[in-house]
Amino acid sequence: MFENAVGHARGVYEALKGRRDVRPDLVVAHSGFGSSLYLPYLYDAPIVNFFEYFYRPVGQDLGYRPETPVTETHLLRSRCRNGMILLDLDNCDRGWCPNEYQKSLFPREYQEKITVMPEGIDTDLWRRRPDVKLNLAGGAPLPTGTRVVTYVSRGFELMRGFDVFVKVAKRICERLDDVIFVVVGTDRAWYGNDEELVPEQTFGQHVLDHAGLDMSRFCFTGRLPERTLADVLSVSDLHIYLTVPFVPSWSLLNAMSSSCVVLASDQGVRPGVHHSRSERAAARLL
Repeated sequence: MFENAVGHARGVYEALKGRRDVRPDLVVAHSGFGSSLYLPYLYDAPIVNFFEYFYRPVGQDLGYRPETPVTETHLLRSRCRNGMILLDLDNCDRGWCPNEYQKSLFPREYQEKITVMPEGIDTDLWRRRPDVKLNLAGGAPLPTGTRVVTYVSRGFELMRGFDVFVKVAKRICERLDDVIFVVVGTDRAWYGNDEELVPEQTFGQHVLDHAGLDMSRFCFTGRLPERTLADVLSVSDLHIYLTVPFVPSWSLLNAMSSSCVVLASDQGVRPGVHHSRSERAAARLL
């Protein structure tokens, strides 16, 4: 990842070096990809970086769940994932981060550079609308009195708790017969190493194959346009979001703005303790 980011940095630099008409007053870039690393050599302009996440060896996206054993390779590679982020922290004039939790993950010596600025949400779109009529697959209208449970994730993966959601859904199915589940997303892994756990197929399909679900009560929509997703969340009676400690999903904020009841994993992590704890956990693994 670090080598890719250095190549990206050089590519941006070379492309802009040939554009003498581009004379910015301010450079804004997403940290970690090298986009702004070499631009101080081209422009006398302040650089502001968006800092999304700082990786720790164990206890967040890596090694939080017992189903994901941490190998020595995973552990050593995790340290290098922060290489370009650290260069950006040193290189930029200012940075911003969406929330206090994500900011707390960054090294203390750089935190004064980072301002917390929530990304905001379009409450005109993401809101409860009683006039919405949800249709199931094939265009059939939702039967009157049916309750809706929603799960939304870009990918059906372990990091976003797809397997835990399926277990919860099965328990709900066994107790209540007036509930359907609307599952939004795609069957692929965007984060983590799911392919190492089930190399013969996708993680999502593996979970479903072994779940013993009544699939007639599930509607898998694939990816949806924003407006359609807003309609789905507008009729949701319960939204399930069971994630490891990581960047909060936009879908969680969308569901909250849509007045959904949210069943979420308890990820209350105290700022300032991540570094020492993760280092001790990593040392035990080695």
